[in-house]
Amino acid sequence: MASITGSSISSSFKLNQALNRVCCLKTPSISFKGISLSSSRLNQATRRLSITCAAKPETVNKVCDIVKKQLALSADTAVCGESKFAALGADSLDTVEIVMGLEEEFGISVEEDSAQNIATVQDAADLIEDLISKNA
Repeated sequence: MASITGSSISSSFKLNQALNRVCCLKTPSISFKGISLSSSRLNQATRRLSITCAAKPETVNKVCDIVKKQLALSADTAVCGESKFAALGADSLDTVEIVMGLEEEFGISVEEDSAQNIATVQDAADLIEDLISKNA
């Protein structure tokens, strides 16, 4: 169980980090300033997000692997569709390198204006699926 304490700015940042770490777990439970989010509530939210995703799970998994490789993240770092590049420590140059890796892996070309709209793994996977379907 993750417990978040401290000032409101610090707590907000730590809560976002905790949520990013548990977004891929099956039964997370988070306590924040005495308020507990049960695992069933988080699972319902995760299921709801999974249903609305446009990209195939295998595309999301490939993007996760590429992001981990480009950012030199450890194998135990949780990266899922909702993971934001900035929260994983990526700066603008890292994001460009991630996009280049995605272009190479999927055989696509990402326009600069489209690349600037990518903030999460899911955004990248959705864009890839869209570009692949347009090229087919």
